[in-house]
Amino acid sequence: MVAGFAVVAAAFVFVCGANDGAAMLALAARHREVPLWAVLALLVSAVAAGPAIFGLAVARTFTERLIDPADPRGPLIVLVAVASAMLLVAALTWRGVPTSITLAVLGALAGAATTAGAGTSWSTLGKVLVVAAAAPFVGGGLGLLLGGLARRLPTTHRLPGVLRAVHVVAFTGQSLAYAANDGQKMFAVAGVGMAVARGAPGMRALGWPVLVALAVTFGAGAVASLRRMARGATFGLLSMRPWRLVSAELAAAAAVFGSAGLGAPVSMTQSMAAGLVGAGASQGVRRVRWQFARPVVLAWLVTLPIAILLGLGVGGLVRASG
Repeated sequence: MVAGFAVVAAAFVFVCGANDGAAMLALAARHREVPLWAVLALLVSAVAAGPAIFGLAVARTFTERLIDPADPRGPLIVLVAVASAMLLVAALTWRGVPTSITLAVLGALAGAATTAGAGTSWSTLGKVLVVAAAAPFVGGGLGLLLGGLARRLPTTHRLPGVLRAVHVVAFTGQSLAYAANDGQKMFAVAGVGMAVARGAPGMRALGWPVLVALAVTFGAGAVASLRRMARGATFGLLSMRPWRLVSAELAAAAAVFGSAGLGAPVSMTQSMAAGLVGAGASQGVRRVRWQFARPVVLAWLVTLPIAILLGLGVGGLVRASG
């Protein structure tokens, strides 16, 4: 199981980079005055420092609040559920449609634990889903508000420099918000893997060598999928303007940070897309290219039920095997 966890954990972190990280970088790269290597370094550094700054409260939702941490089959359930979620998200990412890895993992974990005969806290899942559903609306509302305020900025020769500085601050906040919330699913999988390697239950803390390796793998996934994600549906939602990008980044960061305070994992990609829609709609709903929103919304709608079904299937295999 140790070897299996190592392979699945590495692949999972890479897929998280290809989905979440690439979506964040693709948005940041539209602000061409800030070099791509700089925003990549900010994102990777935030991921590596996340547990030291914010702890692992959101990660424990996956490993302790949703399933019974005392069940000896817990690590195996996590392993097969994450593998199932990863396949689903990889299929959608390959088509350039970012979806919620968090929803996929939550659904697969709940389904697998149920059919495996382990304890599943459906009430916890329900509470998390309520927060996850609210986060995009918060992101969209903040994007609408910030977009309206940004459009009222006086046009001066200093405005490009101001927007560049705010963009760096906004992306830094977005990266830290990801490390505090959505990115903690990676820490959960790696922490369970470390516990399995040491023959201990639950989730272990991650040392700096592991965190650096995790961050580098995440960054590699983001770079590998960057072009595909930049051509995807999310970035066709509206024509990109610097003030729209900054508004969407700030809105997504605020929505995800707020959810982290509740210990509920939410999707950065959902909040970011909603922030883009809100920023575009601040000039009128016709500014948003709604035809590009359909595949994104469809991906969100199908991710959770398909993940639960996949989890139910692999959970049955776990129960049959032992």
